[in-house]
Amino acid sequence: MNRLPAPFLAGLRHRLFWPCVTLALLCLVNFYFNRGFFDIEIKNGALYGSVIDILNRAAPLMLVAMGMTLVIATRGIDISVGATVAISGAVVASMIGGSLVIQNGVQSYVSNVPMPLAILGALAVALLCGLWNGLLVAGAGMQPIIATLILMVAGRGIAQLITAGQIVTVYYEPFFFIGNGFLLGIPVSLYIVAVVLIALLLLIHRTALGLFIQAVGINPVAARFSGISARALVFWVYAFCAVTAGIAAMIITSNVKSADGNNAGLLLELDAILAVTLGGTSLAGGRFSIVGSLIGALIIQTLTYAIYSLGVPPEINMVVKALVVFAVCLIQSDALRAMLARHVLRTGEAA
Repeated sequence: MNRLPAPFLAGLRHRLFWPCVTLALLCLVNFYFNRGFFDIEIKNGALYGSVIDILNRAAPLMLVAMGMTLVIATRGIDISVGATVAISGAVVASMIGGSLVIQNGVQSYVSNVPMPLAILGALAVALLCGLWNGLLVAGAGMQPIIATLILMVAGRGIAQLITAGQIVTVYYEPFFFIGNGFLLGIPVSLYIVAVVLIALLLLIHRTALGLFIQAVGINPVAARFSGISARALVFWVYAFCAVTAGIAAMIITSNVKSADGNNAGLLLELDAILAVTLGGTSLAGGRFSIVGSLIGALIIQTLTYAIYSLGVPPEINMVVKALVVFAVCLIQSDALRAMLARHVLRTGEAA
């Protein structure tokens, strides 16, 4: 009897197998309808193409998904990240702004405050949002969805108060480099994602942080009795999630060159939760995958690209997206994957 190779069976059971297969299939669908999907060209020293565009546009979602992964791994949820994006974007846009100055007959725009100070101020506000959520969840013991719902609702109002209900336009060109610039041909936003990813992976795999998060997610009571400060861990996890949303706000605001307190980051929290789930992180807590969440974010962005490029009518594109997501979540089921693995094993033994 011939058995299937052990590495193949192990790969079939790996949590990233189906997300990678899904992403590959979506790319093939795009390639089928657009033969130039994988084409990459260089213009003015920068890389351009559909793949680069997907990666660039997925950067904010990838950042938020990384923070959301740690929150979900501790049995939590944060539905306020979209509001945090709106608040941070409103702060940085209002602080930078841009005033027209004419020097020696040359027109230029200058920032209202130094750009680094504006960015630090916006990230500090995002951190405060995360600390508030962490205080409610870890300190007051509120249910995560209720605690973050408070900021989700109030955050939009705060953002609109900052912008006075108007769209604040940014005119300061150096700020545009964050969301629209290129470095060595690659979008700057991808470097930002890479820095956050590397730092997070080092913390998770080179320190005990990853084990602590898993322990709290699996059994917070047992983790507390084993000496882990579960409340402190949960507190700072929410803070980190908000900071990633603040960084995403810098990219979004820079990309559109404005801040809209009403629409910035709208429904971003749902896409982030979906990306984390598609990436194999368990909503029950404990098991999580940062890389899987990035793949999930790319799945969502690639699917969005396919829907718009294929000319799917706007009134049904959300239905198509929901059906694809349903199928992906179904094959992500542990029970279904185990059943498929057993079926493949029996087929291999019978051959």
